[in-house]
Amino acid sequence: RLGLKLTTRTQSSAGSGSVTDPRFGMQDLVNFRYDLAVGDQELDPAELEELARLKVPLVRLRGQWVELDDKHLKAALKFLERSRSGTMSAADALMAGLHGPGLPGEDSDSDGDTLPLVGVDADGWLGDLLSGHADRRLEPVATPDGFHGELRPYQERGVAWLSFLGRLGLGSVLADDMGLGKTPSTLCLLVLNGHPDSASAPASQEGPSLVICPMSVVGNWEREAARFTPGLRVHVHHGAGRLSGDELAGALAGADLVITTYGVATRDRAALAKVNWARVVCDEAQNIKNHATRQAQAVRSLPAGSRIALTGTPVENRLADLWSIMEFTNPGLLGPAEKFRKTFAIPIERNADDEAAERLRRATGPFILRRLKTDKSIISDLPDKLEMKVWCNLTAEQASLYQATVTDMMARIEAAEEGIERRGLVLATMAKLKQVCNHPAHLLGDGSRLPGRSGKLARLEEICDEVVAEGDKALAFTQYAEFGAMLQPHLAARLGCPVLYLHGGTPKKRRDAMVADFQQMTEPAVFLLSLKAGGTGLNLTAASHVIHVDRWWNPAVEDQATDRAFRIGQRKDVQVRKFVCVGTLEERIDAMIEEKKALAERIVGTGESWLTELSVAELRKVIALSPEAVSE
Repeated sequence: RLGLKLTTRTQSSAGSGSVTDPRFGMQDLVNFRYDLAVGDQELDPAELEELARLKVPLVRLRGQWVELDDKHLKAALKFLERSRSGTMSAADALMAGLHGPGLPGEDSDSDGDTLPLVGVDADGWLGDLLSGHADRRLEPVATPDGFHGELRPYQERGVAWLSFLGRLGLGSVLADDMGLGKTPSTLCLLVLNGHPDSASAPASQEGPSLVICPMSVVGNWEREAARFTPGLRVHVHHGAGRLSGDELAGALAGADLVITTYGVATRDRAALAKVNWARVVCDEAQNIKNHATRQAQAVRSLPAGSRIALTGTPVENRLADLWSIMEFTNPGLLGPAEKFRKTFAIPIERNADDEAAERLRRATGPFILRRLKTDKSIISDLPDKLEMKVWCNLTAEQASLYQATVTDMMARIEAAEEGIERRGLVLATMAKLKQVCNHPAHLLGDGSRLPGRSGKLARLEEICDEVVAEGDKALAFTQYAEFGAMLQPHLAARLGCPVLYLHGGTPKKRRDAMVADFQQMTEPAVFLLSLKAGGTGLNLTAASHVIHVDRWWNPAVEDQATDRAFRIGQRKDVQVRKFVCVGTLEERIDAMIEEKKALAERIVGTGESWLTELSVAELRKVIALSPEAVSE
């Protein structure tokens, strides 16, 4: 197909334009030229006139068959007559190189519906950025004097990339796998940009930086800053006794790094907005994946010289997650949400449109840096991760409860009107059936005995017995805090070793002490964790086994939880077991999730809400009990 090729050149008076030269910035001018092209070959005026004269849908040109759309060809020729060459700002050239002519928020009429951009030829940092390989062309940063640690080569390249984009006022998404050290890389950036000439220069000369993170990660940021950047003045703005008014303003003005939570940033939005932050960093940035929430709106409203999103999961199950994160880091880059949905989300998610996926990769690639732990060129000394499904059967009691729940809930769902009531019933059904698969006592909540009534508990007991016999440690995740509370005393009595339990109600001091104890103890141990409270922000490399007792049905969330053990510092191979009850909704939804994983991989889960849109017939198939579910 025909397309447009954009060529830009740095004007000589603006400096070299290299990736390390700050003299050439976003507002400097570049010379540009558009040409009509087939692939990477430009067409001359005579060829253009001949194509316009032929008016046929398919022609042979330079040895290739070319598809011609007369309407698009005329529009492209009209565009070239008006805008073939001239000068534009580097910022406009960047947007044109990412999206083609016109800004992503503009609506085109039929005359302005130009051909797609098929090539970009740019020099200097603009060329490096548009190539998507700026991180590889930048010189890795030397570890600054104020950073007490040693960065790995991929981290040095990452810090150089973050610094490069920040210097241009552009936002970035550091989407490295969990456990690859995004926190120390960010801390190194703060020291690097705050100490340009010497280790004694104050980091705050460019203004303080704000880190917004989940409550469970606040302590980790505080400890990591004390460890790697002890020279930074750190203020934690969190808790009922946090500062306000003039006291808060004074503390923020005297800090290099301020750490707060998403909840506090939302409540104290007005006070935090009074500071001109050098940068705002969102850790576990999937917390702002829903752009319409007060939390996401509050974070986006804070003034910042540059913005950084840290997340191992830039895309979970919906491309709207990516739009929201990119709207925080680089507002307007992907256009309005509704236009993004029509241009990218619907074609890619519903129709598997490869061309739309490629355009989205081109538009977001320069601002997303993702490295995987499984890539040996990134990190070669991390042990292997072995993932496996553990198939469990139901007991006769579980099967009876399961069928009774299906019969009761399906009757209520069929009688319900469409809308919130029906969606609520579907989610309630899923929760009840998962509780049955865990244990009858979990569904009934009657405090009855645990042994001998659940196939899943029997498998958990067997696996924990093996872990303890081998002298190892294990993490066991459950979606339900109440089920963890039931398991803890049962497993402790059976295994005869420490069985710790962390959930959302665990105080911060107790949480930190439990993590330290688990990491330091030399005897075998099991650490039970509720998935919400323990799935992020913890370093638990003492464990070499990870067990997902019940499933959130969101691969990204499960991977984050697994990465509590599978991260830098792990010395053993990590065995990951995911429990699935045969012949139940767990097996069928597991198969559906395996298919949905491909979406995130193509571009770089939204929990269970997508299940509420299933029809009654589809829902009945998903939750039906199969004969093979029940053990002999």
